[in-house]
Amino acid sequence: MCGIYGYIGLKDDLVLKKMSEAMRHRGPDAQGFWGDEKAKVFLGQNRLSIIDLSSAATQPLFNEDESVVLVFNGEIYNFQELREELVQKKHVFKSHSDSEVLVHLYEEEGRDMLHRIRGMFAFAIFDKKKNELFVARDHFGIKPLYIFQTENHFAFASEMKALQQHPEVKFDVNPQAVLDHLSLLWCPFPKTIANDVWKLEPGTAMVLE
Repeated sequence: MCGIYGYIGLKDDLVLKKMSEAMRHRGPDAQGFWGDEKAKVFLGQNRLSIIDLSSAATQPLFNEDESVVLVFNGEIYNFQELREELVQKKHVFKSHSDSEVLVHLYEEEGRDMLHRIRGMFAFAIFDKKKNELFVARDHFGIKPLYIFQTENHFAFASEMKALQQHPEVKFDVNPQAVLDHLSLLWCPFPKTIANDVWKLEPGTAMVLE
């Protein structure tokens, strides 16, 4: 279990560190931060080391020229097969993690990479050349991803408590969500208990330009 988080539109990397602290239990082994003040994009990840225990696998992870940046939570079951294919295509890996495979797979296939992945995941990839943030969640929704979005701000996190650290998130209770919990014992997608926060649905990807 790891935790990912990030935001667009707010030039304050202290918020990123507060989001990290709110989810420290999800990744006690390492915390990694990255930000581009010009693009106003900030990303972070709390890491629970499983496949590659070395510091080379600490996120965010980058491609060779650092034009693609990734934060990832989950496990890619077919990463070894994909890695071998990417090495044959001359991609250079710095770690042995399944996470880094996603960086290079995105370089090769862009958004179509989702058709090649088998696993459970939630991730965000920032493409500096296209100035786009690509966010996706696995086909069954095993890994959580919560979203906050207004005209000028966007934020995401593995848990809602991390989004509460963003100054634009008011976290007013959604009355319909309360009724859903009382009658259905859960809150149907995409609603959450908070008006300002919604869940990215399973098998869904979104692109922010």
